[in-house]
Amino acid sequence: MFKKVLIANRGEIAIRIIRACRELGIKTVAVFSEADREALHVRMADEAHYIGPAPSNQSYLSVPAIITAATASGADAIHPGYGFLAENPFFAEACRQWNIAFIGPHPEAIRAMGMKDASKALMKKAGVPTIPGSDGVVESEAEALRVAEEIGYPVMVKATAGGGGRGIRIANSPDELVQALQKAASEAGAAFGNAAVFVEKYIQVGRHIEVQVLGDQHGNIIHLGERECSIQRRRQKMLEEAPAPFLPEETRQRIREAGVRAARAVGYDNAGTVEMIYDEMTGEFYFLEMNTRIQVEHPVTEAVTGIDLVKAQIRVAAGEPLPWKQEDIVIRGHAIECRVNAEDPDNKLYPSTGTVTALEIPGGPWTRWDGMLYPGYQMKPFYDSLVGKIIVWGEDRSDAIAKMQRALAEFRVEGIKTTVPVHQRILASSEFREGRYSVEWLEGFLGIK
Repeated sequence: MFKKVLIANRGEIAIRIIRACRELGIKTVAVFSEADREALHVRMADEAHYIGPAPSNQSYLSVPAIITAATASGADAIHPGYGFLAENPFFAEACRQWNIAFIGPHPEAIRAMGMKDASKALMKKAGVPTIPGSDGVVESEAEALRVAEEIGYPVMVKATAGGGGRGIRIANSPDELVQALQKAASEAGAAFGNAAVFVEKYIQVGRHIEVQVLGDQHGNIIHLGERECSIQRRRQKMLEEAPAPFLPEETRQRIREAGVRAARAVGYDNAGTVEMIYDEMTGEFYFLEMNTRIQVEHPVTEAVTGIDLVKAQIRVAAGEPLPWKQEDIVIRGHAIECRVNAEDPDNKLYPSTGTVTALEIPGGPWTRWDGMLYPGYQMKPFYDSLVGKIIVWGEDRSDAIAKMQRALAEFRVEGIKTTVPVHQRILASSEFREGRYSVEWLEGFLGIK
């Protein structure tokens, strides 16, 4: 087992990893930018190293700075968390070159799943259903128009690189498609340094279902059930559940099995998530992408399986075989996670900055808070707006909803605005309670774009 792990991240996920390491008896090393000198993850780690100015490309995205901190501290492993360098194959390779274990999949798997067009081709070969569309990158407007004519409008233009909802546009006609190509390519080029895009059929009433997979270095791969992640705005998730409700059992099993096939196709050897779109109109599902890292929403899977995913990641990276077979995995009850973002619900969910002057965190049976806030914490504009997550477990979905409503009512923070009132509206809505939603529902419900 590792003696010291450096966490190449910040905020609530860094704290989550510190806690797992502490329970395993592993020393932790935090890294921090100028903006994060007083951050909670810096206070909690056994030691901390400064890695640069506030802009992420000069600190948390700097491979030389992270590797230097790891070698200086004597860390024998690095956990990348999510975001930043987590899905960067060059970073994973740099860890390998410096004889530092990377707590994540091998670089080849990250690379294979990192480009959406290439991963789609790989999934086709593995027998995982894929959305009808272009065979790889579209090289011209004429080719894109031809593909759209064949599969029918509406279509989606997607960047081959990146994520987070960027480089994506929907087109309902040839004229809109020409504009969508230009906008998606421009946004993708600016965000990811890669302007390549492809075209596929747009699923109009779709739900976002993802399968949690776990593999080891000995060829064992299992799934830990699926999650419902359809409650999104601007293609970013706000609320997640496990297991996915209102899903036919036969479809549920097929989705889980497809997730394992996808992971097996790249010899996956850590925690990962296979994302699917479920077409409510046809009952079919299709592969979207694979996230080769731990997910923000991993706690709901932990709640219904009793498995600590971060500890499992660390053990797998240390060479241990999975201690579970597929038949050992039992899904119990229902879990919900609400992401608490520093965003103003009265101003189109724009980021909110300021100093936390008061904080009350919910507690009680089967209620969990993964967060980075404390009284005096300064919310600055440099990074993602996620400041914490409230997770609850209930005997069934109704029980979990009731627990979450109680937990949200207990949560209080002053000095910054948060998305808690938005979650209260969602949970009270009949559409959410009855499963009458899709990935497009929330924006219409809130009246935002």
